[in-house]
Amino acid sequence: MAAVAQCVRGALRPRLPLLSVALRTSPRLLCAATQQKNTGQNLEEDQSQSQNEQKVEPSSAEKLLAEEKAKLEEQLKEVTEKYKRALADAENVRQRSQKLVEEAKLYGIQSFCKDLLEVADILEKATESVPKEEIKDENPHLKSLYEGLVMTEIQIQKVFKKHGLLRLNPVGAKFDPYEHEALFHTPVEGQEPGTIALVSKIGYKLHGRTLRPALVGVVKDA
Repeated sequence: MAAVAQCVRGALRPRLPLLSVALRTSPRLLCAATQQKNTGQNLEEDQSQSQNEQKVEPSSAEKLLAEEKAKLEEQLKEVTEKYKRALADAENVRQRSQKLVEEAKLYGIQSFCKDLLEVADILEKATESVPKEEIKDENPHLKSLYEGLVMTEIQIQKVFKKHGLLRLNPVGAKFDPYEHEALFHTPVEGQEPGTIALVSKIGYKLHGRTLRPALVGVVKDA
């Protein structure tokens, strides 16, 4: 029995140093493993934190970009509206200027025509004042003078018509305050009230605009 125990101790004695070495080195291995584990956890936490920061940062940048986009869109809208208003104003100015130019061309001779109307009135009165029974071959001078006055009156009316100046002789027409000026009202049998019974002075229109209203007498109720 003693011999068996001695044999066992002899067999174990060579392995004791290895076991002690393993026991001495195992704490270091455990510490290294622990450090590696902690390092891995720290790396995972850092990666997670960086990912969270990356997630937060884009959201903030997107918010700023959205706000900047909204401001730019609002500015673009305001500039577009101002541009449209400016175009509309420019078009209105152009149309008004064009209208003024056209009216100046049409009515630039207005004052000149008014002066010529007096000449036409004189010619008309001169021809009307000549007794028709005196216009005979026995009175060649009077006849020639009368015919000359009539021809002059016809010619001046042609010139008036060429430049858009037309006579207003509204006998029997309805009274129009834009074209006629009533001198008196009188009852007239057989004529409707409000119509023109007498024209005292011929009126004129220049390109549809009343240059001089006709002086008239208007029929009224009896």
